[in-house]
Amino acid sequence: MGRIWRKLRLRRPDEMERYILFKAQRNAYLFLAAALVIWSLYESWQDYAHHGRLNLLPCLLLVGAVLIQSLTQLVLTRSAVKDDADSYETGPLVKLIVWACAVAGILAAIVAAVAIMGVGI
Repeated sequence: MGRIWRKLRLRRPDEMERYILFKAQRNAYLFLAAALVIWSLYESWQDYAHHGRLNLLPCLLLVGAVLIQSLTQLVLTRSAVKDDADSYETGPLVKLIVWACAVAGILAAIVAAVAIMGVGI
């Protein structure tokens, strides 16, 4: 299996390559988050100015990206310090409850928006 990876020139990146990859991914994430915020504000303004239907896609993509990023960070932090008795990150019960409530609220908002728009399920 290792030969196949070497032939395809795929290997584990070293520390410098991981740092560069992290910075590139961070910059791309920040760009996409900013673009989705601008798109959401533009769609909201268009809806307000022209009394049209609100396009929820940019808002949902932004919320989804932030939720995935936050939950991934929570899980990775928890797994990184799971054996450390001095860390306060090992028991994020309150954070998990807050995130569960946030996800439930977002799902309720989506269902309400679909119901208000008159889309049949």
